[in-house]
Amino acid sequence: MFDPFAAFDNSRRLIRAARVLARHDALFPFTDMPVPPPAIRIAHWLARLRLPWEAGGEMDAQASDSTRPGERLAQALQDLGPSYIKLGQMLATRPDVIGDQLARDLMRLQDRLAPFPQLEAEAAIVQELGGTLVDHFIEFGPAIAAASIAQVHQARVADKTQTDDAQTIQQVAVKILRPGVEHAFTRDLASFFWAAQLVERTQPALHRLRLTEVVRILAESVALEMDLRYEAAAASELAENMAAEIAAGEFRVPVIDWRRTGRRVLTLEWVDGISIGDTAALRAAGHDLPRLAARVITLFLKQAMRDGFFHADMHQGNLFVGRDGAVIAVDFGIMGRLDPRSRRYLAEILYGMVRRDYRRVAEVHFEAGFVPTGKSVDAFAQALRSVGEPVFGLRASEISMSRLLAQLFQVTETFAMRTQPQLLLLQKTMVVVEGVARGLDPDVDFWAVSEPVIAGWIADHLGPEARLAEAVEGAAALARALPNLPYLIERAERAAERFYAEEPDKEDVPASNGFDRAGWWVAGAAILALVLSWV
Repeated sequence: MFDPFAAFDNSRRLIRAARVLARHDALFPFTDMPVPPPAIRIAHWLARLRLPWEAGGEMDAQASDSTRPGERLAQALQDLGPSYIKLGQMLATRPDVIGDQLARDLMRLQDRLAPFPQLEAEAAIVQELGGTLVDHFIEFGPAIAAASIAQVHQARVADKTQTDDAQTIQQVAVKILRPGVEHAFTRDLASFFWAAQLVERTQPALHRLRLTEVVRILAESVALEMDLRYEAAAASELAENMAAEIAAGEFRVPVIDWRRTGRRVLTLEWVDGISIGDTAALRAAGHDLPRLAARVITLFLKQAMRDGFFHADMHQGNLFVGRDGAVIAVDFGIMGRLDPRSRRYLAEILYGMVRRDYRRVAEVHFEAGFVPTGKSVDAFAQALRSVGEPVFGLRASEISMSRLLAQLFQVTETFAMRTQPQLLLLQKTMVVVEGVARGLDPDVDFWAVSEPVIAGWIADHLGPEARLAEAVEGAAALARALPNLPYLIERAERAAERFYAEEPDKEDVPASNGFDRAGWWVAGAAILALVLSWV
C-alpha cells in the first residue's frame, strides 16, 4: 500500500544524499541511466545548485578531474556515513554488474569514523552487562578504532584462577555498538528499499541489477552485525574449524570472553601483531613475505572449500601477523557460508578451468542450476573457452584467479544465470585476499598455491571413496524413509486432490502506474520542501 508520508520522508533523505554525491561529481550511476527518472533529474539539478542562503552560484564539485568515478563515489559514500558505506561495500560484490574497476574502487571503502564519547561507551557496558564498570574491567581506555557500527577499546580484566584465589591480569579488546545505530540503519535501509523499488518500476532495463535483492542482502548482513553475540559465535566457530592450523602456529583467532559479552558489547582477547599491510615492518621483523602471501591464500581456501565457513572481510585492516608468523584475524561481523553442494560445484568449476576442460565446467553450471536448462551447454562451453584461453597464454604469476572468476560470472550473466549471493560474497573475498597476498608478494602464483587445496578437496569429496560413502549414506537415508513411504504417498494424494479441487491462485498482477505517478508527486513535494526549509 502506498504511504505518502513514508514516500515524502524517503525522498527528502535521498535528495540530501544526492547533494553530497553531486559535490563529489558521483551521481553518474543515476544520470547514466537510459532514461533517468524525473525525480533523479530534478534532484541532480538541485543538488548542484547552492541553496538561497549559500554564497555563490553553481556548486563546484569537490572531486579532482584526476580521480576515477569509482574513487569519487567511494569518497561520497564515506561522507554520507555508516549506511551508505555498507551499501558501497555490498555493491563492491557485484563486479559482474557495476564493472571490475568500480567494484575495486568501492572495495577500498574503509568505515573509519570518529569515535562516540567515552562516557557513552561506559554507559553502554553498564547497561548491557549490569553492575558498575569496575565490576567488569579494572582499566578501560579510550577508543582505539571506530567504524560504522561499533568502536573498539583496550581494557584490562582481573579473573581468579581455578586453582587458587590468585588473580590474573589480562588485556582485552572491547567492542561496543554505536548508540542509536539500529535506528539509523533501519531508517536508511527503508530509504534504500524505497529507491530500489522505484528504480525497478520505472527502469525495466535495469531489472537485471536486482537492486531490491542487493538491499535485502545488505539488511540481513547488518542485522547480524547488530548483535555482537553472533560475531562472538562466528569467531568461536572459525577457531573450532581451524583448530589444526591454530595448533600448527599458522593461524590465530582471539579467544572470546563470554562473561563480558552481550548483544551490544563484545570482549575478546587482546592480540599483538603487525598489520599485514605494513610490509616494511614485517620485513624488518624477519618475516618471510612470500611465505606469508601463500599462507593467506591457503587459509582462506581451507575455510571456504574445506569448512564452508569463511571470514568474508579479510582486508588488510583485519589481518595481523604475530611474532611466530601466525596470521591473526579480527572482526568477524561478516562471515560467508557455502553448503557442501556449492563447494562441490565451485571446486569442479575452478579445477575444470585449471585443466581447460570447458565442457565439464559448462556441465557443472547446468547441474548446479546456475544456468537455465533451456540454454545450450555447447554454446556455454564456447563462451567459457573465450574466458579461459587468453589467460593460459600468460605466465602463471600473471593470472588473476579472482579476475578470472569475475569474468566467469560475467559470461553466465549472458546466459541468464541467476545471481548466487553466497558465491558473490566468496568472489568479493577472493579478490580482497588476492590483493592482500600480492601486497606481500607481487609474484605470488595464486593458481599454484590454490591448486593443492582444491585438488585435495576434490580427491576427498569426489573420489571413489567419497562416492562410496555417499552411496552408503544414501542407502541408509532410504532405509530410514521406507517405513514412512505409505504415509508420504497418502499425503501426496491428498495434496493432489486439493490442488485439482481448488482453483489455482492467479498470478500476481503488476501494480498500476498510480504508485509511480504518486511517487513522482511526493518526490516533487519533497524537493520543494527541501528548498524552502532545509534541515
